[in-house]
Amino acid sequence: QVQLVESGGGLVQAGGSLRLSCAASETIFSFNVMGWYRQAPGKQRELVAGITSDGITNYADSVKGRFTITRDNAKKMVYLQMNNLKPEDTAVYYCNAKRSLGYTKVDYWGQGTQVTVSS
Repeated sequence: QVQLVESGGGLVQAGGSLRLSCAASETIFSFNVMGWYRQAPGKQRELVAGITSDGITNYADSVKGRFTITRDNAKKMVYLQMNNLKPEDTAVYYCNAKRSLGYTKVDYWGQGTQVTVSS
């Protein structure tokens, strides 16, 4: 069973920075895409950033220019560097990994890490 473990969340003032880390229990080469999602209270979970196995990235418009997703295949890690944080970035952040198994796509999720940005 694939395990994803997030860390790095916390409380930060607006304008500050945090780096989230996601540790995978197995090689991340096998995942087509890895990414970060977030869910704020009363809102749906949304994609924040994703990175393919080829290193192609995509970001939600709300975080472009402020957040950067990277991956370290050797360490089986994915990171999310978050700069110039805003109160509206407050949410639980989840690491996600997607794998294609034939015609089936499988999603794996971490347990989430809380990010709180105070104004």
